[in-house]
Amino acid sequence: MGMKRREFIQAVVAAGLGSRVAAAGNQIPSMSDARPGIRRQILGRTGARVSILALGGVIGMQLPPSENHDPVAIAETALDLGITYFDTAPSYNNGQSETNYGQVLARRRREVFLACKTGDRSYDGTMRSVEQSLKRLRTDRFDLLQIHGVSAQEDVPAWGRSDGVVTALQKLREEKVTRFLGVTGHDNAERLQQAIEMYEFDTLLTTLNPVSRRRPFREGLLPAANRKGMGVIAMKVMGGGNGCLVTGNPFKQMLRPYHDETSRQVEARSLIRYTLGLPISVAVIGVASVDQLKENIRIVRETSPMTATERQELETVMG
Repeated sequence: MGMKRREFIQAVVAAGLGSRVAAAGNQIPSMSDARPGIRRQILGRTGARVSILALGGVIGMQLPPSENHDPVAIAETALDLGITYFDTAPSYNNGQSETNYGQVLARRRREVFLACKTGDRSYDGTMRSVEQSLKRLRTDRFDLLQIHGVSAQEDVPAWGRSDGVVTALQKLREEKVTRFLGVTGHDNAERLQQAIEMYEFDTLLTTLNPVSRRRPFREGLLPAANRKGMGVIAMKVMGGGNGCLVTGNPFKQMLRPYHDETSRQVEARSLIRYTLGLPISVAVIGVASVDQLKENIRIVRETSPMTATERQELETVMG
């Protein structure tokens, strides 16, 4: 139809938000006015400075608003307390996470490093997914767009074909719909390593915690990403789900590989300190409430990352 895809996306967004917000969306993101308080680090070779703690898009941020739950308050508080990195995906409760974030992004987009994902592996499917995500998020751009949930069965070489997801992502970056490209997964470290060796992704989002079943991610995949200068984002810091590695929380053995199980649980503080002691840029932690968010921020502010010796001790305890 003669209209570039970026122009089409902007038209979709403008139709839903009005020209004022659409125009604001064309500006280059700036975190210079973000509130102080949480250490910020460079996200690998992207050069972007982001808070070392990110707000995850699942748990509280994927639940619809209700009398007892206010996801907008969680996101607003995160920004006010210094978190600049927001993580989400269209698969999180059928887009509800993105819709919740959109309430805040419509007003505070310039304060946020926005990371989203696509679960599709085709060119056309990826483009449709992106258009829908941008509309729900009430913006016209991402900072980081990632291939979501790499599995052991992936046909990684197919991603780079003319009708594949990598070709679509490269086109979206060319049209400035996203600044950076990444890949995510917690199922198979070997397949993820194949992906980062085959394609020039800027970031890797993967599972990093002390349990033994995550050793291939820590000892093989993480060094490979570091060698390539990628920004590494850690997820499942608490073991996934409702934090099944944290003292007192229920195990989620029925949902493996999404949740980890172990013979011993520890305090959330230890798990956060463990992950921040690894060579990563960001730790993504989902929270169910403003109180949980504030507690995680307090831990990050008041404690130091674990040393290598401390990490090894915790791995032994939780192995």
